Amino acid sequence: MTDFTVLVIDGQGGGVGRQLVENIKKAFPLIKVMAVGTNALASQAMLKAGADHAATGENAVIVASRKADVIIGPVGIAISDALWGEISPAMAAAVGSSSADRILLPMNLCGNYVAGASDLSLPFMISDAMARLKALISAKGCL
Repeated sequence: MTDFTVLVIDGQGGGVGRQLVENIKKAFPLIKVMAVGTNALASQAMLKAGADHAATGENAVIVASRKADVIIGPVGIAISDALWGEISPAMAAAVGSSSADRILLPMNLCGNYVAGASDLSLPFMISDAMARLKALISAKGCL
């Protein structure tokens, strides 16, 4: 396993995070994947999908955001009170101020609308996220 860490953050049922973790581990099996859910259900879904480590809650998001090379999740992880209130201001600040590269999926949910992204399917967004992650991993010499 490399020293390169990808942090996947998700909430609610963890369905988006689960798909991200599955795709990351399939495409980059040696990359360390840390999953943080805003709730235990989301964390467990990502752990079952193959995450190397999982944690839950606000402090886990804050700590993991400091340690990650790349953060991936729905755009709401960087917006206070998003994901039906599961993202606290401290969580959004930690994601937004992290030195990690961020790959944010433009989900039009929970009162947030990303203009121009309304017709994107989840499989398309995940495929695009994997292409960007590959470019970031290659640029850091971890492939």
